[in-house]
Amino acid sequence: MIDRTRLAELFDRELQDFEAKHPQSKALYDGAAHLFGKVPMTWMNKKAGGFPLYLERARGCRVWDVDGLEYIDFALGDTGAMAGHSPQPTVDAIIRRVSDDGGLATMLPTADAEWVGAELARRFGVERWSFSLTATDANRWAIRLVRALTGRGKILFNPYCYHGSVDESLIVAGTDGEGMSRPGNVGAPVDVTETSRVAEFNDLAALERQLAHGDVAAVLMEPALTNIGIVLPEPGYLQGVRELTRRHGTLLIIDETHTFSAGPGGATAAWGLEPDIVVIGKSIGGGIPCGAYGLSAELAERALGRADLDLVDMGGVGGTLAGNPLSVAAMRATLEHVLTDQAFESMIGRATEFAAGIQRVIDSYSLPWSVSQLGARAEYRFASPAPRNGTASAASHDGALEDFLHLYLANRGILLTPFHNMALMSPQTTSADVERHHEIFEEAIRELTNHR
Repeated sequence: MIDRTRLAELFDRELQDFEAKHPQSKALYDGAAHLFGKVPMTWMNKKAGGFPLYLERARGCRVWDVDGLEYIDFALGDTGAMAGHSPQPTVDAIIRRVSDDGGLATMLPTADAEWVGAELARRFGVERWSFSLTATDANRWAIRLVRALTGRGKILFNPYCYHGSVDESLIVAGTDGEGMSRPGNVGAPVDVTETSRVAEFNDLAALERQLAHGDVAAVLMEPALTNIGIVLPEPGYLQGVRELTRRHGTLLIIDETHTFSAGPGGATAAWGLEPDIVVIGKSIGGGIPCGAYGLSAELAERALGRADLDLVDMGGVGGTLAGNPLSVAAMRATLEHVLTDQAFESMIGRATEFAAGIQRVIDSYSLPWSVSQLGARAEYRFASPAPRNGTASAASHDGALEDFLHLYLANRGILLTPFHNMALMSPQTTSADVERHHEIFEEAIRELTNHR
């Protein structure tokens, strides 16, 4: 058991240390009078210290703040910078488009787009691709397509899934297993149970009960939950999802935005999945805003063959800046030269080292915790065994303990994803970086448990 009095004392010490080390970040935050929540995006207020770190520069797996302090970055923009910060091939492609070629918002296609579509088809196995500026948008557009194609109104989700700010996805299971709005949901346009159904991850019986209603257009899911701690699929679960969706005439959308860490073709390729639609975003542009959704050839032909569907003006499948020359150039450079098949071998190797090191500390101090790995990302959770669904994982959350560990690490030059205890490896992350995390992590555990 964790001594809560000692935890509070150590956290207060770390909080004072954090404030003393970051006077410039504190001054900028205190002076941000014209920003909603004092930050450019309210998520940036998710921090263990009393204020966020302000960025000066970043390169590879390193960031430097405005107070001149350097950090090994395992957060990597919550996956947006999985390619590393400002990878040179992506930077070169951006410069060429911005400075040499010009044309950032032309509403005209470029030759790069077909290259990217073909590469995504190679990696994920679905043949027809369209682009967006975020994975949230790609999910929204995929939802509209499946509703149109099936004539059904509802989408099924797993509790505590992550699909961006898609309204329909903010549903969790109540004590009776039926859907309810996720606590804290802001400004829902309608009761989420009118648009969505829910079934716990790793629970095929619950999924079958919900699909039996006959009103579910698609299951939209992550092949492993990623934003509530990593929750891995149990053997046979994903194959069971595919069998049940086919039996009930329901389409399957796999969101690989975070699970892309599983390999060059995400979990879809790594685990031999057969989705009707794949969604991806964030990391494939090397930091430039982008997203994409891919459809099977059969599904694309069905959509294009429907004379009643206006896919140009009214389809909800585009946006003025979607597929713009800059984002497409960034996607091509990142996929062709940075997040390559070979790069993933190194990234997954570092994550394996990370997970093994965390497990060693957990075992050494007899902590009732667990660690899970999903390709190039790994995460420890304050539960053992590892939770098997999102609701159980949410119940294991310990905000005070998590904040202490994040702050302890940050004060010593290590950044984890602020939303949870996730560490992501970039192509530039080294074994020495991983070992440095483990040294500091063990120091924190030693102090917390009063080991000598």
